[in-house]
Amino acid sequence: MKIIDAHVHYSKLTAFLDCAGQTSDVDYSFEGFSKETSEHEVVKAVCMGLSERTPGAFPDKSAATPMFADLTEKLPPGMHLCLGINPSTLDELSLAEMEELYKSNPRVVGTKIYAGYYHVHVYDSVYDPVYALAEKYDKTIVIHTGETYSSRGLLKYSHPLNVDELAVTHPDLRIVACHMGVPWVFDACEVAAKNPNVFLDISGMLVGNAAFVQGMSENQLLIDRYRQAMLYLEGYSKLLYGTDWPLVPMGAYIDFCKKLVPPEAYEDVFYNNAARVYKLG
Repeated sequence: MKIIDAHVHYSKLTAFLDCAGQTSDVDYSFEGFSKETSEHEVVKAVCMGLSERTPGAFPDKSAATPMFADLTEKLPPGMHLCLGINPSTLDELSLAEMEELYKSNPRVVGTKIYAGYYHVHVYDSVYDPVYALAEKYDKTIVIHTGETYSSRGLLKYSHPLNVDELAVTHPDLRIVACHMGVPWVFDACEVAAKNPNVFLDISGMLVGNAAFVQGMSENQLLIDRYRQAMLYLEGYSKLLYGTDWPLVPMGAYIDFCKKLVPPEAYEDVFYNNAARVYKLG
């Protein structure tokens, strides 16, 4: 089965390097990414641009917008990009650079808002020019929702209910709410069910190595909670598979996600939905 991983990272953030080396046991490199994708038939991926100027500073308020993937100068084949936004450095030059990338670089398929990490609501007017560009060039807006991988985050900004207000005020904006809002999975699914322009990725719902992910895959209480939340969606057309790599190894997380949806939905969740939402062909 061919797979699109709709949420990966490829940046030299201290947190990612530490997680790969100490928690998820992932080879966080070009070679490691290529090996995992080849082994598990991951033919395309969507990478979330992110950077920090000072090691360990993420969310770094000094990081230049747009934020890119920066683990290596050589991007793996099939990797597409979402430009990361730091609202503290968002300015006219940033917007001009984003527009040029939208026009000239076919790898750029969207823009990522790091709600919760940066203490700004997703419906704040500071983001209006970003949303206008996305609408103009038919790009996808990706929003972090749920718990933050940093104690410096503020959860009131990353709660998935915030996406509802954005979806209503920007009905022509195509929105992906990441991580299905964990732990607020019922809220996230209701927001997606209510709003035609909101989709959910199921990345980053676990963080750990293969043994940990396999163990959680056997936790029926957890599996049932996620399945029950998905009932609000009345189908699987709004769910996009993703890992949040390097926070988990790809193979173990694929097996975990296969427990969340029925086999007849695999092609949509693991490939078709991301191809449609990110216009990957």
